[in-house]
Amino acid sequence: MPVLNEAAGIPATLAALAPLRARGVQVVVADGGSGDGTPALAAPRADRVIVAPRGRALQMNAGAAAAGDADLLLFLHADTLLPADADRLVLDAVARGARWGRFDVRIAGRPWMLRVVAALMNARSRWTGIATGDQAIFVERALFERLGGFPAQPLMEDVALSRRLRAVARPACLRARVVTSGRRWEQRGVWRTIWLMWRLRWRYWRGESPDRLARDYR
Repeated sequence: MPVLNEAAGIPATLAALAPLRARGVQVVVADGGSGDGTPALAAPRADRVIVAPRGRALQMNAGAAAAGDADLLLFLHADTLLPADADRLVLDAVARGARWGRFDVRIAGRPWMLRVVAALMNARSRWTGIATGDQAIFVERALFERLGGFPAQPLMEDVALSRRLRAVARPACLRARVVTSGRRWEQRGVWRTIWLMWRLRWRYWRGESPDRLARDYR
């Protein structure tokens, strides 16, 4: 789990993972230099808390490296909650031959349009074989390492990794839903955010630099 200044929500997010930890799931938190006490709040609720270079891709790569001898990796955003039986669902998918995959997503928030956005995200991902970080990507460690992990770019790192993984195998698209916060949608406006994200994806597909896209996203 990559984090940066998530003190307000990190205790609840990690508390929700306690049943999975009790069943043997290892939780690694990779902090990118928080100034609000996030690491101290995370420490009693995680197996490891590490400091990593700032940037979601860099933090997730560092977290994967710190995850000991785990054969499977799952990358979870700090504002996203997994289904209660996420570990069983992932293991079942792997037992059926999946090498990587993701969950469907539900976006929490008041605007009704968030339900539409989530449905379109899930359908697009199932059609294209491309996953987003909000969908809790999971992958065999050996495959993740063979492909070099997440590329060191400030935006669209999830899309870039998905493309590499898709070239090896189609993803398992689990219909169980993770629940992710709609805070960025509500803060920026739902329609404005939809337009922004589609425009950024189009520009990325056209070959624009992720660094430039990240500046525009911010």
